[in-house]
Amino acid sequence: MYYRQAGTFRTTYSDDMRLLPIREDRYLLWGLIAVGFFVIPFTASEYWLSAILIPWLCFSLVALGQNILMGYTGQLSLGSAGFMAAGAFACYNILLRIEWMPFIPAVLLSGLIAAAIGIVFGIPSLRVRGLYLMVATLASQFFIVWVIDKFGWFKNYDSSGIITAQDIVIFGKEFTTPAEMYVVVLGFCVVLTWAAMNMAKGSIGRNWQAVRDMDVAAEVMGLSLIRTKLQAFAISSFYCGVGGALFAFTYLKSVEPAAFDITMSFRILFMVLIGGLGTIIGAYYGAGFILLLPVFLNIFFHGVFGDAVDATLTSALEQVIFGAMIILFMIYQPLGMAKIFQNFQDRLRKWPFKT
Repeated sequence: MYYRQAGTFRTTYSDDMRLLPIREDRYLLWGLIAVGFFVIPFTASEYWLSAILIPWLCFSLVALGQNILMGYTGQLSLGSAGFMAAGAFACYNILLRIEWMPFIPAVLLSGLIAAAIGIVFGIPSLRVRGLYLMVATLASQFFIVWVIDKFGWFKNYDSSGIITAQDIVIFGKEFTTPAEMYVVVLGFCVVLTWAAMNMAKGSIGRNWQAVRDMDVAAEVMGLSLIRTKLQAFAISSFYCGVGGALFAFTYLKSVEPAAFDITMSFRILFMVLIGGLGTIIGAYYGAGFILLLPVFLNIFFHGVFGDAVDATLTSALEQVIFGAMIILFMIYQPLGMAKIFQNFQDRLRKWPFKT
């Protein structure tokens, strides 16, 4: 980095337990947040705001919830898109049937509804683990989407299958432009990421990691596996529900079950694996990689081969590259892109010394 860690001393326990113990890290984080709120909305184009930044933040929030469950607690899951659908349709129905409900409480309530559903589908984690648990959570993906699609009440008996989302109204002001929607999503991401960092660094995170490393030993030491696992499922589903509601209202601008299929669950799984299991920042790295890779591939192939490469071949190559990247990361760098950036940062801090 541009600064040295030497000379930064922590003399109290509270200083040592801070989210960012190094002063320069805190300055850098506040600077990035200031740029995100006060520079990007006025300088970025509508394409970057609506097609790149907004879905990146939404997927990062969902990947963060998935990482809490998989990376910190060690519970395999493939139902993240189903919980996103639960959050999206819950928010739609809350705003539809409770006319006075503001948007922010509606999103938070939709996250709580997704958390309740996550607790129900997290009950199998008390008996099964590994691949069997992944299959059980995969059932939640199909069940949630099937219930939404089967019963017309959730879609307000709309037969078209694609429902236009309501306008975003906060404190009496409508947020309609891409810049305004970006600020709303960014606000949710900042608050929920700060909450996730506090949970991961505190006693809750230590309980998750104890269950992940060896659940039998954690139970012998007095840790309640039932409470810890269901808590992880609830918090993970809450993040997925909030991310799904924001994804539907700010990016899709519609609520449709087909948007939350099994393919999206796999994409979120790729984000977590490539970004870095058990890391907060890895969710943002992984989401950015998955979103930007197709853009770079299209630019590269069209620049090299011109119109000789069609979209079908490009899409197939994306899947091949995703699979190869996951295999390489799992073999050579299980902690993903977050660990790569951390190693690079440590080398810069120690330069020009080797140790």
